[in-house]
Amino acid sequence: MNQNGLIVGIQEKPSSIGKWIILSLQHVFAMFGATVLVPLLTGLDVGVALVASGIGTLIYIFCTKAKVPVYLGSSFAYIPPITAAVASAGGAGSAYIGLMVVGLIYVLVATIIRFVGSGWLKKLLPPVVIGPMIIIIGMTLAPVAVSSSGFDGSQGWEVPLVAAITFISVIILSTKAKGFLRIVPFLVSIFIGYIAAVIVGIVDLAAAFEGVKFFQLPNFSFIGTYAFDLSNVLMFAPLAFVTIAEHIGDHVVLGEITGNDFLTDPGLDRTLLGDGIATFVAGAIGGPANTTYGENTGVVAITKVGSVWVTGLAACIAILLGFFGYIQAFINSIPWAVIGGMTIVLYGLIAANGVKILIKDRTDLGNMKNLIIVSTMLVIGLGGAELVISSFLKLSGMSFAAIVGILLNILINTIEHIGPHHNEEK
Repeated sequence: MNQNGLIVGIQEKPSSIGKWIILSLQHVFAMFGATVLVPLLTGLDVGVALVASGIGTLIYIFCTKAKVPVYLGSSFAYIPPITAAVASAGGAGSAYIGLMVVGLIYVLVATIIRFVGSGWLKKLLPPVVIGPMIIIIGMTLAPVAVSSSGFDGSQGWEVPLVAAITFISVIILSTKAKGFLRIVPFLVSIFIGYIAAVIVGIVDLAAAFEGVKFFQLPNFSFIGTYAFDLSNVLMFAPLAFVTIAEHIGDHVVLGEITGNDFLTDPGLDRTLLGDGIATFVAGAIGGPANTTYGENTGVVAITKVGSVWVTGLAACIAILLGFFGYIQAFINSIPWAVIGGMTIVLYGLIAANGVKILIKDRTDLGNMKNLIIVSTMLVIGLGGAELVISSFLKLSGMSFAAIVGILLNILINTIEHIGPHHNEEK
C-alpha cells in the first residue's frame, strides 16, 4: 500500500499483464455506457466517439506528464447544442466547429492560468452561476426523454413498456446493486431494455446487422467538410465554462481519493490543456467533446488503483473498439424506447447536479443577489429566449442564459463593491 492509500501508484504498472488488462477493462466498462450514449442521442458516429475518447485520454496523459489517472469520455453538457446544430442548415459540421472552439477556449484559459493564476476563474464562475447552467442543460433535454419513451402519448403500448422496464432497471441497479454492477447501471439497463424491445418486436435485428463487417472504419469527418455557422458556434462557447468548472471539481475529488493536489502538480494549466486539446481533436475527426469522467474516478476510489498505465491501456482498448463493426451495429440498433427510459433518470441527474452545487456551496437564495441571478438564468434558459444580433448571429437557450448569468454576477458584485464607498464619502 502506497502512502497515498493506493494499491498501485499513479506511475506504477500492475504486477502482471493479466491484472493490467482486467483493471483496464474495468475502466472501459465504466466509461462505455455514457461515452456511446452521447452519439446515440445526438446522431454522431459511435465508433468515432470511442476513438476520440481513447485518443483524448492519451493526449491528456501526455500533457499532464502521466501524473493524473483521469479518463476522458463523451461530455453530456454539449448534447443540446450538438442536437440543435445537427438539425440546422450547418448540420453536424457546424457542431464539430463549435466543439473545436470549446477546445481552443480551454487552451486559452490554460494559458492565462499559467501566467496569472486561477483566481479570476473562480470569480467569473461562482456556484451561483454554474449551478443554474447545469440545471438548464438537464431540463432542456427533458422533453426529448419524455417523447423518446412514449410518455407523451405519441407511441403504441410497446414503447412506453420498454421505456418503463429500462427505467426501473436503472433505479434498481443504481440503488440496490453491489460491486461492479453499481458502477455500470446504465450499461446493464441498456441490455435489459434491449431484450425487452426484442421480445415486444420493436427491434429489426436483420436490418441492424445487414452488411456489417467484423472490422470496419468508423465514419470519421474532417475539417475541410465542415460548414461554419457563427450562431451555432456561439451556442457552444459559454458551455466551455460549465465543463471547466466540472473539470476542476473532478480533479479536486480525484486528488482527495489519491492524496495528491493535481491543481498544483501537474497544475490546472496542464490538466485544462490536455482536456482542451482532446476536445479539439475530437471535433476535428467528427466526435463529441471530451470531459473528465466521474465514473472512472469512482473506479479509482473503489479499486485503489491509480495507475496511468491502466487508464492508458483502457484508452487503447477504446480506440480498438471503435473499429469493431458488430459493436457499432448493436449500439445503433438500440431503439429510442430504451434510450428514453434511461434518459428520464440521466437528464434528471444532470439537472439535480446543478441543484447539488448550490446546496454544497450553501448558496443563500434568501439573498436577493443570488435569487436574481438564479431565477433570471432559469427563465432565459428554459423559456426559449433568443437575442438576435444579426441575420446570421443569435444567442439562445443555455448560451444566452450563461452569458446573462456571468454578466449579472459581475454587475451586481460591482454595484455592491462601489456602493459602500459612496456612502462613506457622503
